Amino acid sequence: MLNFDDNGLIPAIIQDVRNGEVLMLGYMNKESLKRTLAIRDVWFYSRSRQELWHKGETSGNFLRVKSITKDCDSDALLIEAEPTGPVCHTGNRTCFFQELESEDTA
Repeated sequence: MLNFDDNGLIPAIIQDVRNGEVLMLGYMNKESLKRTLAIRDVWFYSRSRQELWHKGETSGNFLRVKSITKDCDSDALLIEAEPTGPVCHTGNRTCFFQELESEDTA
């Protein structure tokens, strides 16, 4: 059984099935996970908008699910997906493109 946090969410790491690159981190609730499993496109729960979010609905850049695994504590998911375009809202292929700077920790 999955361990959702106190807000009913579980982190989901999205990885490109083709090359193993980490593309993004999002959060899912039970409903977004059910939709993801049903249609094999990734759905998230937007913490800022407090609503379900179908990744790619506005941009056209969907994440097609290939596999979903849970970690050893059942409190995080790893979703291997095939992206249909850039994943980041900035237009970058991945959300992880900014090098950590020392001032980031201040």
